[in-house]
Amino acid sequence: MTFVNLFQIFKASIHSPKKIAAFRLIPIGKVMQYIFSYIFIMTVISFIFFMNGISDQQTSMEGLLEYFSEIQWLLYPFAFIFLFVFNTLIIFVQISIFAYIGMIILYSRKRKGEYRHIWRTTLFASTVPMLLSVLAVLLQWTSSYVQLAIYVITFVYLVLSTKYYPINKSASTF
Repeated sequence: MTFVNLFQIFKASIHSPKKIAAFRLIPIGKVMQYIFSYIFIMTVISFIFFMNGISDQQTSMEGLLEYFSEIQWLLYPFAFIFLFVFNTLIIFVQISIFAYIGMIILYSRKRKGEYRHIWRTTLFASTVPMLLSVLAVLLQWTSSYVQLAIYVITFVYLVLSTKYYPINKSASTF
């Protein structure tokens, strides 16, 4: 596959299940760049909300104001690293769970695919839901319905993308 930059992958992942299925062939290095770019953006947004939350709490608790100002240089880097690791864990687990669901979809549709391919497809199928999750964080929507909508959209993109996997010839010759 020719060189594709992250923005082209992002654009195609928003609107084309056929290209999402084709992206299963992208090298793993490019896949990791894509996912860690998203995780970094999500972590920066979460960290900004964390810093603003601490500022609000500092003003309401006068005794802690001095304490936070003394350890602020230590607290913020550790908080950022913790948020990054936590976001990475959550996103990788979600993608892995949906990839297992994607394997079930592939087998039920009698399509040929390996777990590594469906994992990549799941990652790119999660682009729109990832955008919605960023929007939910920015607008501070904390509803289980928003999370359910994100999961449903991921599932729909995954089902639409698996349609473009090659047909498993050995499974269809019974």
